[in-house]
Amino acid sequence: MTTQKRQRGRPRSPFSEGNAATLQSLDRALGLLVAVARAGRSTLTDLSQGLEIPAATTHRILTTLQKHDFVAFDEDTQEWLVGIEAYRTGSAYLRRASLTEIGQPILRALMEQTGETANLAVPDGGEVVFIGQVETQNPIRAFFSPGTRTPMHASGTGKAILAALSEDRIRKLLQGNGLTPFTANTLATPQALFEDLARTGERGWSFDADERHEGMSCIGSAIFDENGQPCAGISISGPSSRFTPEQVALFGPLVAVAAAEITRLSGGAIPKPTGWQD
Repeated sequence: MTTQKRQRGRPRSPFSEGNAATLQSLDRALGLLVAVARAGRSTLTDLSQGLEIPAATTHRILTTLQKHDFVAFDEDTQEWLVGIEAYRTGSAYLRRASLTEIGQPILRALMEQTGETANLAVPDGGEVVFIGQVETQNPIRAFFSPGTRTPMHASGTGKAILAALSEDRIRKLLQGNGLTPFTANTLATPQALFEDLARTGERGWSFDADERHEGMSCIGSAIFDENGQPCAGISISGPSSRFTPEQVALFGPLVAVAAAEITRLSGGAIPKPTGWQD
């Protein structure tokens, strides 16, 4: 009877050295798909040179992706572009991952970074509606239950969203609600509001200092959809005593980075500044 000799050490993984070429092919294919998507349209030569992949190899990968409808070829322009299957695949992710699902871990990370309650809200007319929150463990903290509404002009999230819109759109949104003064610090005149929105647009985040509730401050930044339109906002809020000028300067960019990350993960696109503030 012959006994098979037992191999010593760890068994070889089916994804290790012997199959490195297969993984390289997949890596190249995914890289090409991403490159086509980012460029919108691109020639074989540009793709080959941009990714430093031989033209023949690039063509074989593209024709394989084309077979499965992940890319398409325009005979007239001799350019490659994204195919319908890539859209279907991306749409499946967006159906699975709602804004609240995508935002929850980012809200938590933002709360841990700043020590303040992190909020997620969406616009509805001239108001924002809070749809998610991760509370700080600090005993003195802000709290907004899901469904809470607040006028845009008196909200950190609301002002961040407004700053991403055209002046005409802002005026139309606010016509129905007006500029109700909630505190002595509320921006209750068009001039005061638009000056604040200009600053918000320049730096990428808003600051609400006792404008909705006395003793409560908030920093917000807008989240954008695939068309570059503001579709939501993220913010941190807490007692004004903790929002010193030094802390505001530190926290503002953190909120803006969190908003940009949710925009990216949800398939959105951050637009270039419109320049209406000028």
